[in-house]
Amino acid sequence: MDVHDTGSDARQGPDEPGEPAGSSESSDMPGPPAGPPGASGSSGTAAPAGGTTLSVAAPAADAGPARTGIAALSPRYQAGVVLALAVVAAAVCVHVGLTFLHVAPANTLSKRHASVVDEWIYPEFEQNWKLFAPNPLQQNISVQVRAEVSMADGGVRTTGWYDLSADDGRAIDGNPLPSHTQQNELRRAWDFFLATHDSGNRPVGLRGILSEDYLRRIAVLRLDRNDAAGPGDAVRRVQYRSRTTAVPPPDWSGEKVSDRPVYRELPWWRVPADEAEGGLA
Repeated sequence: MDVHDTGSDARQGPDEPGEPAGSSESSDMPGPPAGPPGASGSSGTAAPAGGTTLSVAAPAADAGPARTGIAALSPRYQAGVVLALAVVAAAVCVHVGLTFLHVAPANTLSKRHASVVDEWIYPEFEQNWKLFAPNPLQQNISVQVRAEVSMADGGVRTTGWYDLSADDGRAIDGNPLPSHTQQNELRRAWDFFLATHDSGNRPVGLRGILSEDYLRRIAVLRLDRNDAAGPGDAVRRVQYRSRTTAVPPPDWSGEKVSDRPVYRELPWWRVPADEAEGGLA
């Protein structure tokens, strides 16, 4: 076909009249659907019917989660909290270290610092066990006491045996918060006596005399609670003894032990007049 033909099927150039510039065959393709009136394409702005363009503000930048805990404090308070935590951590480390030296087997370090360890541990943090050498008790030891009482008419009488260990046991049994005195006073006093006396009940050093005074005062207090002397009478002397029985082994062990009690009787101790008259609180 000649390019000068003017029929309806003739192809026209881009600059020819009768068709806008930039038009091509692809212009016959359907375009994207028109949005609703007043809506913009992709510019993110809304065009109201009145022709005024409104800009939509972009969302504010994310500021992150709010700070809590120590991070929410000012730097000065943060420094104070860190310092307090460091002091607590140091105290815990010292306590754990000294307790370890107390319960560990004797070694060069524990012997060198024995006085420091004892001052820290006794009496509040006392431990009744040892590392690497468990030695559970296999005996029941009952500590008993009796008194020689001077009566108001000039006579003298001797009381029966008071089982102080049984009294403590009854006070502890069923008590969810027994006192330190009920649990340990008598037991520790008796252990103190045994550690500072020989098999003949003779004191070894000055601590032996101290242990006797301690036991004697405990006896006077306990006898007074039990009203051993009575009105007008006074306790003049006291005597201790221990009753030791073996803990029965389990039936499946086949071990045989004697069930006969063993007694250890101490000599009579004279009670000073001020103690006998209620000088102990």
